[in-house]
Amino acid sequence: MSEDAYTATYREYVAAIFEVGEEGLPVIQARIAEWLGVSRASVSEMIRKMESDGLVSVNSEITLTQAGRHLAEVVVRRHRLAERFLSEVLGLPWVKVHAEAEVWELAISDDVEAAMLAKLGRPTTCPHGNPIPGAGYRQPNLMQMSKMPARKGSDEPMVLHRISEELELDNEIMGFLDDSGLRPGASVELVTQTRDGTLTVAVGHGERVGISPFIAERLFLAATPV
Repeated sequence: MSEDAYTATYREYVAAIFEVGEEGLPVIQARIAEWLGVSRASVSEMIRKMESDGLVSVNSEITLTQAGRHLAEVVVRRHRLAERFLSEVLGLPWVKVHAEAEVWELAISDDVEAAMLAKLGRPTTCPHGNPIPGAGYRQPNLMQMSKMPARKGSDEPMVLHRISEELELDNEIMGFLDDSGLRPGASVELVTQTRDGTLTVAVGHGERVGISPFIAERLFLAATPV
Protein backbone atom coordinates (compact mmCIF):
# COMPACT_ATOMS: atom_id res chain seq x y z
CA MET A 1 0.00 0.00 0.00
CA SER A 2 1.24 3.51 -0.84
CA GLU A 3 2.11 5.69 2.15
CA ASP A 4 -0.42 8.23 0.83
CA ALA A 5 -3.21 5.72 1.46
CA TYR A 6 -2.73 5.74 5.24
CA THR A 7 -4.65 8.15 7.45
CA ALA A 8 -3.02 11.05 9.25
CA THR A 9 -3.52 9.20 12.55
CA TYR A 10 -1.66 6.13 11.30
CA ARG A 11 1.19 8.34 10.15
CA GLU A 12 1.29 10.15 13.48
CA TYR A 13 1.49 6.86 15.39
CA VAL A 14 4.18 5.19 13.28
CA ALA A 15 6.28 8.36 13.53
CA ALA A 16 5.85 8.40 17.33
CA ILE A 17 6.85 4.73 17.60
CA PHE A 18 9.89 5.41 15.40
CA GLU A 19 10.94 8.45 17.45
CA VAL A 20 10.47 6.78 20.84
CA GLY A 21 12.66 3.92 19.65
CA GLU A 22 15.18 6.39 18.21
CA GLU A 23 15.58 7.88 21.70
CA GLY A 24 16.37 4.44 23.14
CA LEU A 25 13.19 4.46 25.23
CA PRO A 26 10.93 1.44 25.79
CA VAL A 27 8.28 1.42 23.05
CA ILE A 28 5.24 0.65 25.17
CA GLN A 29 1.69 1.99 25.07
CA ALA A 30 2.13 4.21 28.14
CA ARG A 31 5.16 5.89 26.58
CA ILE A 32 3.38 6.47 23.26
CA ALA A 33 0.39 7.97 25.10
CA GLU A 34 2.74 10.36 26.92
CA TRP A 35 4.61 11.20 23.69
CA LEU A 36 1.42 12.02 21.76
CA GLY A 37 -0.53 13.53 24.66
CA VAL A 38 -3.46 11.12 24.32
CA SER A 39 -5.13 8.59 26.61
CA ARG A 40 -3.80 5.05 27.04
CA ALA A 41 -7.20 3.75 25.92
CA SER A 42 -6.83 5.63 22.62
CA VAL A 43 -3.36 4.20 22.12
CA SER A 44 -4.54 0.68 22.92
CA GLU A 45 -7.33 0.88 20.36
CA MET A 46 -5.06 2.35 17.69
CA ILE A 47 -2.30 -0.22 18.23
CA ARG A 48 -4.85 -3.02 17.78
CA LYS A 49 -5.89 -1.51 14.44
CA MET A 50 -2.28 -1.06 13.34
CA GLU A 51 -1.44 -4.63 14.27
CA SER A 52 -4.44 -5.87 12.28
CA ASP A 53 -3.27 -3.81 9.29
CA GLY A 54 0.27 -5.16 9.46
CA LEU A 55 2.07 -2.01 10.62
CA VAL A 56 3.18 -3.18 14.08
CA SER A 57 3.75 -6.34 16.05
CA VAL A 58 3.19 -6.43 19.80
CA ASN A 59 5.08 -8.49 22.37
CA SER A 60 6.73 -6.99 25.44
CA GLU A 61 7.19 -3.85 23.31
CA ILE A 62 5.65 -2.46 20.14
CA THR A 63 7.73 -3.05 17.01
CA LEU A 64 7.23 -1.60 13.55
CA THR A 65 6.91 -4.19 10.80
CA GLN A 66 8.75 -3.66 7.52
CA ALA A 67 5.70 -1.83 6.14
CA GLY A 68 5.33 0.18 9.34
CA ARG A 69 8.98 1.20 9.37
CA HIS A 70 8.86 2.25 5.73
CA LEU A 71 5.85 4.47 6.44
CA ALA A 72 7.50 5.89 9.57
CA GLU A 73 10.69 6.74 7.70
CA VAL A 74 8.72 8.55 4.99
CA VAL A 75 6.80 10.60 7.55
CA VAL A 76 9.84 11.42 9.70
CA ARG A 77 11.97 12.26 6.67
CA ARG A 78 9.36 14.67 5.31
CA HIS A 79 8.88 16.22 8.74
CA ARG A 80 12.59 16.91 9.20
CA LEU A 81 12.97 18.15 5.63
CA ALA A 82 10.03 20.49 6.22
CA GLU A 83 11.73 21.82 9.35
CA ARG A 84 14.84 22.59 7.31
CA PHE A 85 12.83 24.24 4.54
CA LEU A 86 10.75 26.33 6.93
CA SER A 87 13.83 27.47 8.81
CA GLU A 88 16.38 27.98 6.04
CA VAL A 89 14.27 28.96 3.04
CA LEU A 90 11.23 30.64 4.58
CA GLY A 91 13.06 32.05 7.60
CA LEU A 92 10.55 30.81 10.17
CA PRO A 93 11.92 31.14 13.72
CA TRP A 94 13.80 28.00 14.73
CA VAL A 95 11.62 27.43 17.77
CA LYS A 96 8.41 27.27 15.68
CA VAL A 97 9.35 24.91 12.88
CA HIS A 98 8.46 21.63 14.60
CA ALA A 99 4.75 22.40 14.98
CA GLU A 100 4.48 23.75 11.44
CA ALA A 101 6.32 20.75 10.01
CA GLU A 102 3.74 18.43 11.58
CA VAL A 103 1.22 19.98 9.16
CA TRP A 104 3.57 19.96 6.17
CA GLU A 105 4.70 16.34 6.57
CA LEU A 106 1.21 15.10 5.64
CA ALA A 107 1.01 17.09 2.41
CA ILE A 108 4.46 16.55 0.88
CA SER A 109 4.43 14.34 -2.22
CA ASP A 110 7.32 12.32 -3.66
CA ASP A 111 7.99 15.06 -6.23
CA VAL A 112 7.96 17.83 -3.62
CA GLU A 113 10.21 15.80 -1.34
CA ALA A 114 12.74 15.39 -4.16
CA ALA A 115 12.60 19.12 -4.94
CA MET A 116 13.08 20.04 -1.28
CA LEU A 117 16.08 17.73 -0.98
CA ALA A 118 17.67 19.36 -4.04
CA LYS A 119 16.88 22.91 -2.90
CA LEU A 120 18.35 22.28 0.55
CA GLY A 121 21.50 20.58 -0.75
CA ARG A 122 20.52 17.16 0.59
CA PRO A 123 20.84 17.81 4.33
CA THR A 124 21.41 14.88 6.69
CA THR A 125 19.74 16.30 9.81
CA CYS A 126 16.88 18.57 10.82
CA PRO A 127 17.71 21.99 12.35
CA HIS A 128 17.75 20.35 15.78
CA GLY A 129 20.35 17.76 14.79
CA ASN A 130 18.08 14.72 14.43
CA PRO A 131 18.97 12.48 11.47
CA ILE A 132 16.88 12.50 8.30
CA PRO A 133 16.04 8.87 7.45
CA GLY A 134 17.61 7.72 4.20
CA ALA A 135 20.12 10.58 4.08
CA GLY A 136 23.15 8.42 4.84
CA TYR A 137 23.81 10.23 8.11
CA ARG A 138 26.64 8.90 10.30
CA GLN A 139 26.23 10.03 13.89
CA PRO A 140 29.38 10.72 15.91
CA ASN A 141 29.82 9.38 19.41
CA LEU A 142 27.42 11.38 21.56
CA MET A 143 26.77 11.69 25.27
CA GLN A 144 23.90 13.16 27.23
CA MET A 145 24.59 16.59 28.68
CA SER A 146 23.67 15.10 32.05
CA LYS A 147 26.82 12.94 31.83
CA MET A 148 29.25 15.53 30.53
CA PRO A 149 32.57 15.74 32.39
CA ALA A 150 34.22 18.87 33.67
CA ARG A 151 36.68 20.37 31.19
CA LYS A 152 40.32 19.56 31.92
CA GLY A 153 43.38 21.57 30.94
CA SER A 154 43.57 22.16 27.20
CA ASP A 155 40.50 20.06 26.38
CA GLU A 156 38.15 21.69 23.90
CA PRO A 157 34.62 22.50 25.08
CA MET A 158 32.01 19.97 24.05
CA VAL A 159 29.57 20.84 21.28
CA LEU A 160 25.80 20.53 21.34
CA HIS A 161 24.95 18.16 18.51
CA ARG A 162 21.35 17.01 18.88
CA ILE A 163 18.16 18.05 20.68
CA SER A 164 15.76 15.22 21.41
CA GLU A 165 12.48 15.12 19.51
CA GLU A 166 10.85 14.90 22.94
CA LEU A 167 12.02 18.43 23.76
CA GLU A 168 10.76 19.68 20.40
CA LEU A 169 7.24 18.85 21.57
CA ASP A 170 7.48 21.52 24.29
CA ASN A 171 7.42 25.11 22.98
CA GLU A 172 8.40 26.56 26.35
CA ILE A 173 11.53 24.41 26.56
CA MET A 174 12.45 25.12 22.95
CA GLY A 175 12.05 28.85 23.59
CA PHE A 176 14.34 28.54 26.62
CA LEU A 177 16.99 26.72 24.57
CA ASP A 178 16.73 29.32 21.81
CA ASP A 179 17.07 32.23 24.25
CA SER A 180 20.05 30.50 25.90
CA GLY A 181 21.89 29.94 22.62
CA LEU A 182 21.64 26.17 22.99
CA ARG A 183 21.41 25.20 19.34
CA PRO A 184 23.39 22.54 17.48
CA GLY A 185 26.93 23.84 17.04
CA ALA A 186 27.03 25.74 20.36
CA SER A 187 30.04 25.02 22.57
CA VAL A 188 29.12 23.94 26.09
CA GLU A 189 31.25 23.65 29.23
CA LEU A 190 30.18 22.28 32.61
CA VAL A 191 30.45 24.78 35.48
CA THR A 192 28.70 22.99 38.34
CA GLN A 193 26.36 20.07 38.93
CA THR A 194 24.17 19.68 42.02
CA ARG A 195 23.23 16.41 43.69
CA ASP A 196 19.81 16.39 42.05
CA GLY A 197 21.43 16.58 38.59
CA THR A 198 20.80 20.26 37.87
CA LEU A 199 23.62 21.69 35.77
CA THR A 200 25.09 25.11 35.29
CA VAL A 201 26.83 25.31 31.94
CA ALA A 202 28.75 27.99 30.09
CA VAL A 203 27.43 28.43 26.56
CA GLY A 204 29.50 29.92 23.75
CA HIS A 205 31.64 32.74 25.10
CA GLY A 206 30.67 32.24 28.70
CA GLU A 207 26.95 32.91 29.33
CA ARG A 208 25.94 30.69 32.23
CA VAL A 209 22.69 28.78 32.01
CA GLY A 210 20.92 26.48 34.46
CA ILE A 211 19.73 23.18 32.97
CA SER A 212 17.23 20.87 34.67
CA PRO A 213 17.93 17.12 34.78
CA PHE A 214 14.99 16.47 32.42
CA ILE A 215 16.44 18.75 29.75
CA ALA A 216 20.07 17.69 30.34
CA GLU A 217 19.16 14.04 29.67
CA ARG A 218 17.70 15.04 26.28
CA LEU A 219 20.53 17.19 24.94
CA PHE A 220 23.36 15.31 23.23
CA LEU A 221 26.95 16.49 22.95
CA ALA A 222 29.93 15.60 20.78
CA ALA A 223 33.62 16.15 21.41
CA THR A 224 34.11 17.65 17.95
CA PRO A 225 32.30 20.47 16.11
CA VAL A 226 29.07 19.74 14.26
